[in-house]
Amino acid sequence: MERTSTQDFGEFAATRGRHLVRTAFLLTGGDAHLAEDLAQEALGKLYGKWHKVARMDNPAGYAQTVLVNTFLSHRRRRAAGEHVTDVFAETPVTDPDPSLRLTLLRALAELPAQDRAVLVLRFWEDRSVEETAHILRLGESAVRSRSSRALTRLRALLGSELDDLARS
Repeated sequence: MERTSTQDFGEFAATRGRHLVRTAFLLTGGDAHLAEDLAQEALGKLYGKWHKVARMDNPAGYAQTVLVNTFLSHRRRRAAGEHVTDVFAETPVTDPDPSLRLTLLRALAELPAQDRAVLVLRFWEDRSVEETAHILRLGESAVRSRSSRALTRLRALLGSELDDLARS
């Protein structure tokens, strides 16, 4: 029996969906609901052109690019009436140090969207400068300088909290 494009996409979405949600969770600064929405929106965009995406060398990488661009578009069109909150959805924590995780998520949420995207791609996704530049449509030097400035800003935001958490 011949496989359909819909079956192939279903398998792709099942295997990559959680990863996309985790990445979106970091991009959104810990908003689990928005992360799920962004991942779903990105998968919807992929489904619309799956016949082309499936033939790419790296559909998973393309999915990450679509997710980051969806996040950045969302940030640009975000309604002024939304309010940022530090209350997180109830999710199981498998980290050995949840206070460190929450502190880092709060600090990430303080960064501009593009800087957050650079840090998530470079250090969470472990992408190279070249890959990050390609995904964000930036020059490699822009990625390096954004990374440096964003890390400096993150360290400043964390201040003594980072030292305290590192010692505990």
